Amino acid sequence: MSFLTGELVAFFIFALLIIGGAIFMISFTKVVHMVVSLAFAFLSLGGLYVLLEAEFVAFVQILIYAGAVSILMIFGIMLTKHEESDEEPPWTAHETLSAIGCVALFGVLFFAIQSADLPNGAAFDPGADNTRAIGEIIFTERVLPFELVSVLLTVAFIGAIVLARREEGQ
Repeated sequence: MSFLTGELVAFFIFALLIIGGAIFMISFTKVVHMVVSLAFAFLSLGGLYVLLEAEFVAFVQILIYAGAVSILMIFGIMLTKHEESDEEPPWTAHETLSAIGCVALFGVLFFAIQSADLPNGAAFDPGADNTRAIGEIIFTERVLPFELVSVLLTVAFIGAIVLARREEGQ
């Protein structure tokens, strides 16, 4: 019995990519770089959903979060004024204690998970074609709420553009 499988390796690669994107998102000082690293984390999360055989959720994750939300954030950044400072704030004692606390919490959780005796669950049956079933429900029984959400998102996007233009004129 081999412990190291391709699925496990892919999981750890995607997990490291997600963690790396999140760390870069909070570490960068330029807002555009933050959005790009957040989109990278979203894309990696979509890959993790594919590993879980949740193709529809992976598609929605990539389409909505990595695509639409990231593009919307970039538009918002480009349409508004923001001050950029090249100064990096000094490392404070509070940040040092926070980092030590995070590492300690990671160690405790890692030890707890490794030493836990978890029962084996039943085999997971993902179903025949869950993406088709979700699509049929959305476009037959729930078509009105689906269309109302799309109109609401369009109105919110136009409102954000109008507000950004007003701030620019003042």
